[in-house]
Order: sequence, then structure tokens, then C-alpha cells
Amino acid sequence: MSAPNTPGYGAGGVGRRIEEAIELIEMELRHAITYVNDAVIPQVRRESISAMRTAADTLRNLADRFERQSNPTANQSPGQTNNQDKRPRT
Repeated sequence: MSAPNTPGYGAGGVGRRIEEAIELIEMELRHAITYVNDAVIPQVRRESISAMRTAADTLRNLADRFERQSNPTANQSPGQTNNQDKRPRT
């Protein structure tokens, strides 16, 4: 039994309605892809770059703190002692 012999197939039949639905789905999918490419991806990139910069700054500060703790006299002026360093520890 082939499709053309199926009742309801033909002009205005089920087969044509399925084809129209597929065309609409494909069109909506193309629009969704365009939106993602034009709006979503650039925004995600901007936010990712900002987050990476923030993480890099935080890691740099953490490394500086570790370095100061492992070598407490490296950043002191002459005559300064560890007790004079009043920065809060976090």
C-alpha cells in the first residue's frame, strides 16, 4: 500500500499538512539558530570574558597573599616588623 492510495492523501490531505508542518518547523529552527548566533553567543562570550578577568584578578590577589605569607619580609620597608602589617586576613 503506497502513500498515494492512502485515503486523505493528496491536495489538502494529511501528507500535505505534514509537509507544511515540517516546513514551518524548519523555518522556526532557522530563526532560532540565527537568534542564538546573533544574540546569545556574543552575550555569553562577553560575560565569559568578564568572569575570566575577575577570576584572574582573584587568583592574582590570592597568589600575592600566599607569597607574602611565605616570605613576610619581602614587602617590608627597612625597620618595619610583621606586627606593623595591619591588613586584615581573609
